Amino acid sequence: MRYRDRPGIRRLESTNTDDWQEAQRQLRERLQARDNNTLATVSRGEQLTVGEWADFFIENYSKPPIRATKTHDVNENALKSLRSVFGSIKLTEIDATGIESHIRNRLKQRKRVRRKSGVVELGLLKPATVHQEFQALRRILSVAVKRSSAHRTPAPLSSSRSS
Repeated sequence: MRYRDRPGIRRLESTNTDDWQEAQRQLRERLQARDNNTLATVSRGEQLTVGEWADFFIENYSKPPIRATKTHDVNENALKSLRSVFGSIKLTEIDATGIESHIRNRLKQRKRVRRKSGVVELGLLKPATVHQEFQALRRILSVAVKRSSAHRTPAPLSSSRSS
């Protein structure tokens, strides 16, 4: 796609797709971001990984006095499992399918605790534990959208669920 940025400099970027309609959609998003003066942050979000954004979130949006100490602890705990799956994925590439499959896989895993004898596996993880991890991921990604580091929220995160 070719377009001119805010100062009028011509930009050439790959859409990474063979579908003409998808490429046009991406171009429209780029032009909209340019017109809203958020093009630089959207471009930065395409280079940022979930792990890097999570570090930024923990440092700037999770610690007290912005969040309660317990919420911060829950966020850090949740990121232990989330980093292994989503840490290296670009912020703009995370999708609903990946999140849903991670939740299904986590529900099948066993709780691991450290004891003097070593690491011991107990019963299956409780759904509440997996839901806490999901809520932490949801908070992290929604802040990314609000800060314009990502231009959309994955589908399962956009609907509010009650539990």
